[in-house]
Amino acid sequence: MIDSAPQPVDRDLPTDEARDLISLVRDITQREIAPKAAAEEDAGRFPRELFTLLSESGLLGLPYDSEHGGGDQPYEVYLQVLEELAAARLTVGLGVSVHSLSCHALAHYGTKEQQVQHLPAMLGGGLLGAYCLSEPASGSDAAGMRTKAVRDGDEWLLTGTKAWITHGGVADFYTVFARSGGEGTRGITAFLVPGDAEGLSAAVPEKKMGMKGSPTAQVHFDRVRISDDRRIGDVGQGFAIALSALDSGRLGIAACAVGVAQAALDEAVAYATAREQFGRRISDFQGMRFMLADMATQIEAGRALYLAAARLRDAGRPFAKQAAMAKLLCTDAAMKVTTDAVQVLGGYGYTADFPVERFMREAKVLQIVEGTNQIQRMVIARHLVGPDSR
Repeated sequence: MIDSAPQPVDRDLPTDEARDLISLVRDITQREIAPKAAAEEDAGRFPRELFTLLSESGLLGLPYDSEHGGGDQPYEVYLQVLEELAAARLTVGLGVSVHSLSCHALAHYGTKEQQVQHLPAMLGGGLLGAYCLSEPASGSDAAGMRTKAVRDGDEWLLTGTKAWITHGGVADFYTVFARSGGEGTRGITAFLVPGDAEGLSAAVPEKKMGMKGSPTAQVHFDRVRISDDRRIGDVGQGFAIALSALDSGRLGIAACAVGVAQAALDEAVAYATAREQFGRRISDFQGMRFMLADMATQIEAGRALYLAAARLRDAGRPFAKQAAMAKLLCTDAAMKVTTDAVQVLGGYGYTADFPVERFMREAKVLQIVEGTNQIQRMVIARHLVGPDSR
């Protein structure tokens, strides 16, 4: 009989160092993350100690330069690490992706002095970041933000509310985008705000259908005073910085989605090959075999697309269109695969005794965060036919 038990993903990695890195990640996920995932998600517990462990293991700054404490890894390797983490627990995988997103502005647009002062602690010093772009009334329309940054000599006063902030209330630093000038995209500036700044506070975390262990909260800024040396980039450059970060962040979401889908497929295969009905394994029925085949194909297609986009990024070539495509395809696939996994398990799939119901609830948010999939379609169409002519 062919052994059809789930096997670790056979990854195409560019170096021996990358292979060792994946082995390290798999060891951490199997020992420290996966065994506690279900119970801690059910309890809504944020695993801060895991992020400390990941930082100590060099996994929070993988795609950044070693000069400032990063891992010097290409994006194609970093994303596969994210996939492994998300397969074990999405709260952790997505948390690492958001942390990386929050470091992007300073790493790519900060001055040399800013990078030397802040990046080592952000990338490998145990700190955890958050990315503050969305607001209660401006989600997809990020350029409509109302949080204000008012110049006061050599300082800035930040006032307003950010919404849907992953790590809101537990982050050590926040990359914040605020309106420093007139309306539109050119009146926005980026700032690096410490988590303990006076006047900064977080609301009670949102009660979500999934990812209950990851705090998502509004963050309030009440005349938070920030020195000008914490401004990132030029005044008015913030929106371009935000979009640049999101192009990379969308690949992180795509990788996380593939991780969740892979975990769901693994559970479905394990169940289908063990469960018997009518005197046969249910995996022997053609309808079930076709369903599993479709699930596996969607996962492989998503993985190939996000890796192709990552390799464009690593080569210094434009990748925004492919990042939007990867985010769209991978997150839609994750929703379909996890829903099908629940169906494979039947009534058991609908219970919390098996993880597939959690995977399905978690997959949904991936179609929404860092640009809804409707926004991704707009981005892709813009690359194909140009801006809307209206």
